[in-house]
Parts: sequence; C-alpha cells; structure tokens
Amino acid sequence: MGVLNHFMVQKNAFYAPYNIVGGQWLPSFPPLTETRYIPFSVASLVLVIQVLHFTTVKIKSFFISSDASIKDAEESNASAPAVRSEESLTIEEKLKAWVAGFGGIEIFVFMVARLFGCVSLFIFTANATPNCQAKHLTGREEWKDYLLQCPESLMAVTYGYSVALGIISLGSKTWRTSTSRYNILVLLSALVVYVYRNLWPLATFDKQPADLAEGKLLWVKLVILFTTGAVIPVFMSQPYVPVDPKNPMAVVNPEQTSSLFSYLTFTYMDDIILKGYRTDHLPVSELPPLPDYDQIVHLKSRGTKYLDTHAGAKPRHLFFGLLRTFRKELILMTISMILNALASFAAPIGINRILNYLETGGKGATIRPGFWILWLFIGPIAGSLVYNWYFFIAQATTIRVEALLTDLLFEHTLRVRLKAETSEKKAESGVETPKSGATTPKASGSSTPTGEGSSIAAHSQASTAVMSEGHTSTASEASTLVPPTNNSSDSNGKGKAKAKAEPPKEEKKSETNNFAGKLNNLVTSDLNAISQARDWLMLIFSIPLIITLSMVFLYQFLGWSCFVFLFTTLAFMGIPGYVSTLIAKTQKEKMKATDARVQTVTETVNILRMVKLFGWESQMDKRIEEKREEELRLLRKQKILSITNGLMGYFIPTFTMVLTYTTYVVVMKGSLTPSKIFSTMVVFESVRLGFQRIIWQANMIIQGKVSLDRVGEFLHKTELLDAYTSPNPQGQNIIVAPIVEAENPEIGFRNATFMWSREAAEETDDSSKRRFTLRVDGELLFKRGRVNLIVGPTGSGKTSVLMALLGEMHFISTDPDSWYNMPRGSGVAYAAQESWVLNDTLRNNITFGSPYDEERYNRVIKQCALERDLGLFEAGDQTEVGEKGLTLSGGQKARVTLARAIYSTADILLLDDIFAALDVHTAAWIIDNCLKGGLVQGRTVLLITHNVALASPIADFIISIGLDGKIVTRGVDLTAALSDDPALAVEVEKDKEAQEISKQNLKEPALPTNGKLVLAEEVAQGRVTMRSMKLMLNSLGGGHPFMFYLIFTGSFALTEAAMTFQVWFLGYWGSQYENRLPEDVPVKFYVFSYTTIFVGIIVLYTFAWIFYIYGNIRAARKINKLLIDSILRSTLRWLDETPTGRIITRCTQDIRAVDAVIPQYMLMVQDCLNVMIIKLAAIILFTPVFIFPGIAFALLGVFLGNVYQKAQLSVKRESSNAKAPVLSHFSAAVQGLVSIRAYGAEKSFTGQAFEKLNLYTHLSRTSLNLNRWIAVRIDTLGALFSAALACYLVYGPRSASSTAGFTLNMSVEFTMSILWLVRIYNEFEVQANSLERIQGYLDIDHEPKATEAGKPPAYWPASGDLRVENLSARYSKSGPKVLHEVSFHLKSGERVGVVGRTGSGKSSLTLALLRGIFTEGAVHYDGVATDTLNLDALRSNITIIPQIPELLSGTLRQNLDPLQVEDDATLNDALRSAGLFTLQEEAGEARLTLDTSIAGGGGNLSVGQKQILALARAMIRGSKILILDEATSAIDYKTDAIIQTTLREQLPKNVTVITVAHRLQTVMDSDKILVLDEGKIVEFDEPKELLKRETGALRSLVDGSGDKSLLYELASAKP
Repeated sequence: MGVLNHFMVQKNAFYAPYNIVGGQWLPSFPPLTETRYIPFSVASLVLVIQVLHFTTVKIKSFFISSDASIKDAEESNASAPAVRSEESLTIEEKLKAWVAGFGGIEIFVFMVARLFGCVSLFIFTANATPNCQAKHLTGREEWKDYLLQCPESLMAVTYGYSVALGIISLGSKTWRTSTSRYNILVLLSALVVYVYRNLWPLATFDKQPADLAEGKLLWVKLVILFTTGAVIPVFMSQPYVPVDPKNPMAVVNPEQTSSLFSYLTFTYMDDIILKGYRTDHLPVSELPPLPDYDQIVHLKSRGTKYLDTHAGAKPRHLFFGLLRTFRKELILMTISMILNALASFAAPIGINRILNYLETGGKGATIRPGFWILWLFIGPIAGSLVYNWYFFIAQATTIRVEALLTDLLFEHTLRVRLKAETSEKKAESGVETPKSGATTPKASGSSTPTGEGSSIAAHSQASTAVMSEGHTSTASEASTLVPPTNNSSDSNGKGKAKAKAEPPKEEKKSETNNFAGKLNNLVTSDLNAISQARDWLMLIFSIPLIITLSMVFLYQFLGWSCFVFLFTTLAFMGIPGYVSTLIAKTQKEKMKATDARVQTVTETVNILRMVKLFGWESQMDKRIEEKREEELRLLRKQKILSITNGLMGYFIPTFTMVLTYTTYVVVMKGSLTPSKIFSTMVVFESVRLGFQRIIWQANMIIQGKVSLDRVGEFLHKTELLDAYTSPNPQGQNIIVAPIVEAENPEIGFRNATFMWSREAAEETDDSSKRRFTLRVDGELLFKRGRVNLIVGPTGSGKTSVLMALLGEMHFISTDPDSWYNMPRGSGVAYAAQESWVLNDTLRNNITFGSPYDEERYNRVIKQCALERDLGLFEAGDQTEVGEKGLTLSGGQKARVTLARAIYSTADILLLDDIFAALDVHTAAWIIDNCLKGGLVQGRTVLLITHNVALASPIADFIISIGLDGKIVTRGVDLTAALSDDPALAVEVEKDKEAQEISKQNLKEPALPTNGKLVLAEEVAQGRVTMRSMKLMLNSLGGGHPFMFYLIFTGSFALTEAAMTFQVWFLGYWGSQYENRLPEDVPVKFYVFSYTTIFVGIIVLYTFAWIFYIYGNIRAARKINKLLIDSILRSTLRWLDETPTGRIITRCTQDIRAVDAVIPQYMLMVQDCLNVMIIKLAAIILFTPVFIFPGIAFALLGVFLGNVYQKAQLSVKRESSNAKAPVLSHFSAAVQGLVSIRAYGAEKSFTGQAFEKLNLYTHLSRTSLNLNRWIAVRIDTLGALFSAALACYLVYGPRSASSTAGFTLNMSVEFTMSILWLVRIYNEFEVQANSLERIQGYLDIDHEPKATEAGKPPAYWPASGDLRVENLSARYSKSGPKVLHEVSFHLKSGERVGVVGRTGSGKSSLTLALLRGIFTEGAVHYDGVATDTLNLDALRSNITIIPQIPELLSGTLRQNLDPLQVEDDATLNDALRSAGLFTLQEEAGEARLTLDTSIAGGGGNLSVGQKQILALARAMIRGSKILILDEATSAIDYKTDAIIQTTLREQLPKNVTVITVAHRLQTVMDSDKILVLDEGKIVEFDEPKELLKRETGALRSLVDGSGDKSLLYELASAKP
C-alpha cells in the first residue's frame, strides 16, 4: 500500500505543471490517486499491443510468396486424408466441430461464462455511469470534469473492451489465444484495483472500503470480477497443442491440458494416485502416455544441433550445449527461484508482526492480526506452489537431459572404432593405449562439422571409398570420402601435446580402460551424478538473492550488527571451499575406483560360466573385493569430507548469529525482544540452510561436473571410424560428409595399409603391445557377382580384410594412388566369425528388420539347414534365443547368422568362417544348397574359411594371407596359392573334409510353447518387504545391530533435543528485555550459556555422523559381498535365464544406492522422526490444548503419505526395471557393433533405443510428479496448522510473546517435519527397491556351499581314473532328462573321443561330470564319489576348454596364471606346447608374449588365438582330467596337429583326456571313442573295433567323410 501511494504522489508531482492556463487547454491528467484509471490504462496498452501485433502479422503475410502458398496448399491437400466437405455436415456436427476447435466442451463453457461475466460487469458499470452525469457534455473541459467526477465511465469502457475481446476469442480461431490472454490481463488489473480499494481496508483498523456507497452491487461486481479475472483463468483447462502438428498424440497426457490450478497443485495426478491406492500394483498400461514434448525424438531434434558435433554442434563443452538446448526451462526455473526467494520471507514477517502485536498489546497497530494470520497461511502456500513449480521444471529438464545424453552416448557408440581394449599406457607421457571405445588423447575432440552427412547413417549407407589426397574418387552414388593418414604425418600431434596426465601407478593401469565397463558406468553412475547436479542455478540466483534480502530484513531489526554476520560468514567461506576442493579430488579418484570395480564385475559376469567351470569363484570374488575395498576407502573419505562441509554449514551461520546478537546487545545496547529474535531466527535459519545448500549442492555439482566431463571426454575423444573423421592441416580431426560421385562398382584395394588405431603407426617398439598391420601391395580387386575365397593360417588377418572393407580399420596411405572401396548402395550383409544374435525370436533374428516375405523366408530356412532345428523347439521360429544366443548351439548360431545375411537383399555378402561351427553334413548342405542356390546367385560373396578343400570348388577368386598380414597370392588357381603358402598347403593336404563341430544346447530340450526363455524381470507388489529392510538394518549394525541402533538413534535424538533447547533458550534470553532495561540483563551469562549449548551440539553432531558413516561403510561392504557371492554361486540354469544386463545393474546401480542413497535417506527418516516427536512435544508442553490438533495433523499427513506411497512404489519399481533394458540394449549393440554397421542397421537400433528411453522417461517423469503432488498437500497442511496455532495464540488465552514465538517456531518445524518424514520415508522405501532387487538375487537357486566334509583327501587326485555309473542329467529339477543312465569307465591316462550329432548330449555329458546341471547316478573320480566333494575342489581338478574361449583383460601372463603361482618358464612351455609359437614363426611385430595386453574377452585376438591361450591355460592347471569341448574349432590344421601331438606326448601319463570331436581325425587315434545319440551311449570301444561294425554309428560317420582312407589309417595305426 505504501509503495502504491508513493508511486501516486510521485506521478501527481510530475504532472502537476500541466493545467488550464489563460483559458487554453494544456495537457492535464486526472489525479492518479484514483486507482480506477489503472485498468483503463492497462486496456489502452493492450489495445496498442494488439494493433501492433495485428499489423506485424499482416505485413509478414503480405510478403509471403503466393506461389509458395499455393504449392504448400497443394502438397497439404495431396497428403491430407479425404474428409467430408463442410456443406455435407449437419448442424449438430458443425456445432460439435466448432466446440471441439476450442479444445473441448469444458473450455468452451468457461469462455462463454467469461464473456457473460464481462457483459454483466459492463451493464452494471454502465448503469451506474449516468448517475454522476451533471450536464450535457459539449466541450473538452466538460469531458475532463466528467472523467474526474465519474471514473466509473472509464471502467465501463474497460469492461466494454473486455466484452469485445471475449467475442473475438469466441469467433476468431486465429486470434483466440492472444485475445484470451489480453482479456485475462485486463480483468486481472481491474480485480487487483477493486481488492485494493474495497477488501484491503477491511484488514486495517483505520480504513473503510472506497466504493461502499454502491451497496450490495459492489459485492456482486467483486464476485463476478473475481470469477472472470481469477477463477476462470485458473481453473480452465488448456487446449492440446501438439509439438508436431503433423503427428498429434491420439491420447493426450492430462498434464498437457491441465488448468493452471491443476498444473500448480498437480491435481491431474489424482487419477494415478487413486488407481495406485486401490490396487497392489499399478502397471505401466494404466499410466497416462508420455507427453510428446518429452519423447526422445523431439528431444533429439531440440538438442543434437547443440550437443552432437556430427549434427552441426560446435566442439565445445557439453554444459554450454545443454544450456542452449534447455534455455526456456532454465529461464522459468530462474523466475520460480526468484519468486520462491521472495515468498520465503512471508513467515518471518508474519511472525514478527504477530509477536509485536502480543508484545505491545496492539498499541499503534494499523493492520489487524487476522491479516497476519491469513498471511501465515497464504504466504507459505504460495511459496510452496512456486517451489514445487521450480522442482517440477527442474526434474522434468533433468529427465530430458538424461534421456538426451543417453541417446547421444548410444549414437556415438555406433561411430566408435572397435579395437583392442588394452589397458596399457605410454609410460613416457601417460597417454592411454587405444582400446575399444576407450578414451584416447587424439580423435575427434576437435572435430568441426561440415553437414548432416556425417550422421551415423552416413557410414553404412555410403560406399566405403577412401583414397589418398590427390587421387580422383570414383565412389558410389552415396560414397564417403575419407583422406588417409600418412605414417609420417603429425596429424595427431596436438593430441599428444595435450596428454600431460601424470603417469599412472602400475597397479592401477588396467582399471579404467574397458569400453563396456566405462560405457555402463557413464549411462548409470555418471548420468545419475549429472542429474543430482540439476540445482546449480540455485547457487547463482536463489541463494544470493535470499542472502541479500536477509541482510535487508536483518538490518531493519538489528541495525548494522547484521554486517558482523555478513563479514564473519564471508571470512569463514574459505574453509568449505577448501573442503570442496578435497571432495572434488576424492570424487575423481572414487569414480576411477568405481570404473575399475564395474569393469571387473562386468568382465566377471560376462565370463561367469567359465569362472564356474574352472572353479575360480573364490579367486574372482577376491579380485572384485580388492577393487571394492579401494572404492570403499575413497567412499569413506568422501563421506567424512562431506560431513565436514555439513558441519561447517551448521557452525558458520550459528556462530555468526550468536556473534550478531552479542554485538547488538553489547555494542549497540539494543533490546533483543522475542519479536526480533524469532523473526530474525527464521531468517538466520534460512541463511544457514542456504549455506548448507551451497555446501552440499557444491559437492553434487562438483560430482556432476566431473561426470559431465567424463561424458564429454567419451563423446569428443574416443577414436571414431575413418568415415567420421579426417585429419586437417592443423592436425585436428574433422567430421567429413559423404561426397556424391559416380558409381564405382569395384571392391578392393590398391597399395593400402590398415591398422586397428590411428595411434598404432606412431607407437614405439614395445613387445607388450600387438600392432597388427594389414598390407595390400599393388591392386587387389574382388570379382563382382562371384564367390571370392579368403584363406590363410590362424592369426594371419583374414577377418581384417573384411574389417578394412567395412571401414572398421584405420587406413594409412603408402602411395599417392592408395585407395580402397566397397560400394554400399545395393546393401552389405555380414556374418561374423563369432556369431552374433539378438535376445529375440529366431524369426526376428533372421529377418533383422527386413519385411517378412514368407516364401523367401522358407527358402532361407531350408538352404541354411534350419528346418530340423526349428522342429526341436515347440514354439518354432518364435522361440527366444536368449542373451548371446544361449539357447542355441554354436552351429545353430552360425546358421542363424548366415540365414540373416542370405535373407537380406544385400548385393554383397561378407561371410567370416561360417563353416567353423558346422558338422560335415551341414557344411556340405550349405555349400550345395545355399552358396550354390538361387538366393546367392549374382551376389558378390567374400568368404573366409579354414576349410579350403570344401569351399574351393565354388570359388571364382582366391587370395591367401600370410602371418605377417601381407597378401601372399591372388587369383583363381588354388595350386599356386598352395605352392606359395606352405601353411595353407598343410591344411588342404591333411584334411579334405569339412570341420565337424557342434556345441551342444545348454538348455532343456523342451522349451515352453510360447518360446520364452529369459524370464521377465519381476516387479514386486505392495510395500517393501521387511526382509529387504532387515538386509540394510542388520548390515549397518554388523554383529551388534541393537547396540548400533541404540547409540545411533540416541545420539541424533540428543542432538535434536539440544537444538530445540537452544531455540527456547534464545526466547528466554529475549524475554528478559520485556520487563528490564538492556543494561540490567546479564549478557555474558546468556552468551556463555548459549555458546556452551552450541559447542555441545557440535560434539554430538560430529560423533553421531562419524558413528553412522562407519556403519554405512560396513553395510556397503557386506551387502556387496553377499550379492557377489550369491551371483558366483548361482546355477548355470539361472545364468541362462538371466540377462547379464540385469546382473550388472544389480552390481552397479543398486549397489550405488546401497553405498549412498539408501543410508542417506534412512538417516533422514530418523532425523525427521526425531524432529516431529520433539517439536510436537515442545508445542504440547507450552500449548497443551494443541495435543489433539497436533496428533490429528500428523495422522492426516501420514494418511496422505500412505495414499501417495502406494502409487509411487508401483511407478518407482517399474522405473527401476526400465533402466535394465536400456543397458542390455547398449550391451547388445556393443557386442554386434560391426554387424550393425555392416548391415546399416544403426537407424533401426537407434529406434529401439528410443522406445526403451521413452519408457524410462515416462516412468521417471510420473514418479517425480507424484513427489510434487504430496509436497503441495503436506505444505498446505502445515500452513493450515501454523495459522491455526497463531490464531489460538492471538485470540485465545494471553501468553508471553517469547512462548508464542517459540511455539510458532516449533509449529513451523513440526509441520515441515511431517512433510519431510512422509516424503523422505516414501523416498526411502522407493529407493529400498534396490534392496528388494538385491534380496531377490540373494534368494536365487545356488550351488551347494563348500563344507569341511567336502574337502578331498590330500593325495587326491592321484590319477585320472573316471568311473560313471547310471548317470542321468537334466537342466532343472522338473525338466526332461538330457542324459539317460550313461555308464562307462575311463582308465587313468586314456585318451577318449566323444562324437555324435547335434543334440546327442556331448556337452551335457561334460557339464554333468562337472556337476554343472542336476544329475542322478554316480561318478567316481580317482575312487572318490564326486557328489561328496565340494564343487570348487572338483572343478579345480577337472579342466574343461569350452568351444567359445573366455579371456580376462590384463596381460597374457595374468590370463594363463590368474593365481600368479607359476614362473615364466612354465608359462612359455605351455604356450609352446599349445602351438602358439608355431603361429609366430613368421609373425614379426605381431608376436604375442607374456607381457602382451589382452583386451576384455580377448577382443584383440582372433578366435583361434584365444583357443590356443585357453588350451595353454588348461595345461598349466595340471588337472588329471582334461576335457576339450571342441576347443580347436577355429585353429588351422597345422596348429591342431601340433596340439594333438602335445596331448599325446607331453601330458603326464596319468592324465585322462576327453575330447569332444570337431574333426574325426582328431579323435581317430584315441584309445577309445564314445558315440552318443539322444543322451544315450550308442557305442564305446576302440576306434578300430568300432570301424569293424558294418552298421556302426562311427563307421557311418567315417564312410561319409571326404577322407575315409586317412581316418581308417589313423584308427588302425593305434596299437
């Protein structure tokens, strides 16, 4: 009111000189103290704006080309569906269509009601106008007098204008929105004026309503004006406006059409709340759809141009790109924070005025206390609405950022070059050795976009046409031109110069360089940390504004002593700043440790089957535990530093408050009355919370900044394919766009050199690093439309030829005319050596996104020999293959991968060793029916194979590659190739039959009829189980949980009680000034007493926190240990049913919750409970009558919390489970990255990622909106309680002002504690979903625990004697048998071959011997029954080499000897015996040594090399039984012969060797051969005896082979 009057006086003074002088009309204005001119002024301004708006629109439309308009209209008409003409519609239909144009009947009714209200106001005001007309108006002066005497006339004009706006909004579709908003502004200005004139005086003691003379009409007009100017705009729904008008949503989310009231109070969530309250679990299908503005497609269109350098973004920090993308949201957040800062002073002002009224007894008061009571109610509610509006926008923006960054990471992953994920670094510079997707110092970090052509689709849709500078390109129509990097160039010099990182410690150099592990961590932990840093704007706008306003407020009551508070606070700010620096440093170290643990866990999970079969559970557990201990050490350090900062956040404001009060009473000699204390105390508390927020948010912002840097580093510094980067003259990598040139159908190379990374060419000699180089001298062109054969020994680089053509390798020019090309215009299909299948149905794996053509599909099934396999599954081609195709054998996966390539319409087929996993009959069938069939005719085939004899008859062109990576021969003559390549000649000479290999199905033969294998992730229903809660509670307490909780709750309760007593003591101190002079109050006593309480609080606070931190670390260690032990002890069947993505999620996302989030929320729950109980007790102690209202309010709050919680739990559980599919999709894409890029399926996989991201976004947004729903309601409840208490204190029995101030202060904290107790407990229970998920993995089926009785005798095993009696096996307790009463006896030292067709039970037998599946019968190993032994003892003494070898990241030495017990001589002997050195006779720089770095999973080795290393590792173990389960499937024949010689001659005589046959010649010289069929033993005897049986199974296999005579010779040569 004062401000308004001041404004009026100033205006009158300004316009005073303008008057009638000398009878002349001079500019003059009515006195501005008449506030009814304000609405007219607003209406005039609005009219001017409307005219300008209308003029601008018309001018713009005038300059639009009419031709363009006609063209757009024609295109629109052509694309628009046929609709009925307007003339054909009935009147009713026209009326409905007209109403629908408003957004629905509700909006239409509201708009009509507003128009009716405007008309009513106009009529009432116009009728009142003639009463003040004294005479007929003829001149200007009379009009002026009239306006001065009848301001109602201007109100009538204003309402008339409002009526016109209402009519236009109903009649004009074009101007409907703008006129409605202008009308609201005009009516709202009138409402404010009338409230000020007629309602404000009622809140004062000395004023009367200005328009009281109008009588009852005044109140009628007020009601109408309030309805039209406030109620209708607030409660009217909004029409749906689609983000993309061409693709509107069929079903709209209520959030998009909610009214302002519903939007601010979140009542549009009521339907979800009620549904959730009435059901045990609310499924996703019951939730409203995701708004279109939150869908990833729209977010991508908004953000990629600012974030993705490949889409035109500037190469700058991600922060600035996000700032630009979400600038509108950030502006709204800033506005809401400013409003919230202003609203935060409503409570202290209200408390001060009420207490001042009580202190003075109302003397001198001009405003009634009822107004301040209403102020205490409305002010906090308004603040709550604004505060929750801020969080609504902030959290929605956070989810959008998370989704956008996830998509950005996924699309960038599709561009990354796959190479060795070795973990070594250059010692001299600290630069990391490149790895698959790992951070490299030189790549595209400085990339500059050149257009849209550099999108991920460019690489696959374009031809791979790359040449030296100066060479004329003849690329295909959509080719990608990428100039090569010359060896001598310094294109990466800058990258090296920037790499000034400190050389890493030796023991840590392998922890952070794993692509999959780092990517998982980026998508989980780092994005979570970025989300937690969302409130950075508060540090810039809100908190500084609050501090500034607080200083103004404090100065009004405490004078200049408030500057003592300010300067002291500033002096102390250096301490939190220093601690924050330490926290940032610790956070970086902790993230590295987390990366290391995640990598180790990811790697362990990926090879968990091998870990179990080798009995390495304890070793891997120890390895993970070491990484975990380092992470926990840093976590403990981080928490202690965070608590130090938190302590500073309490100490600094409290200390400065005491110092300020002391200065005020001691130096300024002021009276510290209760009204000053309790009003300023609220402000001091606000500042204290502000400083605490600065500190803990600074920690989160620091963590978020570190994580954002890591994401940016991954996006900008990982090495990309050559198709996306090119060196510029400054040595930086720039993005290149496809260059459209003439069609070049040639496939081949000229003087081309390829390496796996850009850095490899610059690396110095280092024997520990393997730098393979593919060299093509001269010109090599493959024949189009023919079969081209690529052959060579294991490790020679056959696969590299295909990778080079696909652009996966880095091209280095060796000549001015160097180039390579593979046109992609007609499509490329790729069948990888390591078969890659999706976790989907067989049909979807084969069609791979192509349209389903039944005829073509059936032909493909037949030609790829999959008919019989489909018949084995009850669900046929609808059978899910499981993650990594675990339900399929190696041969089946190979044929599915081949079928995918054949089914595609691609003109070029790249087939990498497709026969390696096929038996002789199947391979021959593929040759005759597929590669010679009609579906392949006319297509260009590049076929890699070891089986030259089988494939050479169909080859029209053959090239051979030597071990040095050079092309040895090329042409159509196989004889020439054999003469130039001795290794190749040995293969052809020794074996002219196809490789016979078939990894057996590790599954139950009969799958469910729906084809489902992978179980859907369970979503718990109802409340979180107490069992899950106990998991955390017992872990925190360790061995003494009761004592822990007694100390924990007691210390925090005492701290809270001391804080409450501290507040009361301040009020007691202030009450001394009510009846005594300031100099009579013993200030020193009160200051000393208050300081003593303050110090005691700090001591209690510190002790309680430190005590809890150590319990937190203990719980984190124990729960992680339980989870890892449970997973390591799981059954093989559980591994089959559970995707690794889920397991990794438990070990990353859920463990992260256990480390930080759950303990934090648990402590906050306890703290809120303490606050609520102690504050309520204080209120009741001084105001006993409020015991029942207090309890009632608490119970109502708990009820609202319970209603909210049921819906929130359902949504949060679904949200938690929605994250795992995103991670699994990432994992699947990384595993099949080359195949995805080869097929050009990036867009399809990105679309699938969109679906999963939309689901996650949908659930996350819903969950966060539910949080806002409960917050608004609890805040309203709290404001009502505080206002009721204030009303009682003012109008009830008189009480001291100190008591009233203390009670009001307690009421505010009590009501706030209700909100936080409900919110935090619900959030705690929601976050405890992680405990449920972990508990679910603790309750899985486990293999038997090791016992003392299960330990074998010390001498065991002394021999390899194996006796099997009536052995039956099944994959589950209720499943069918896969082995049927198998019995046989193997003497120590015998070499036994196991043969049989696919599905005969060979691999099931090996698993049964290792007790990997459920068995019946007896197995005696060296006289000891294996079912009496501990599993680790059994499996560590039987070594199995699986068909698919698994390797760990680290050195070759660490892979051979994980336990580090053997010397180098032993390890090298094993490598020599396994045949590795024979491969390296001509290898040169590709030589493998014990110090060679091995990528995770052996990604930098060929399949054959991995199998050789796996075999060497098995030989080092020295087991008495050695099982080779098709362990040499991908090894060339020369190496295989050396291995077989080693097995015969170098193994101890008492070692029994069981070989699952992949080549008949491998087992024909065995002591015995066991033939299996359908899980039963068909034959078991010496080979020569079995061959004598004319109808024998073995003989039929031998007779059908291509080398019958050799096999008979091998069998007969056996003595």
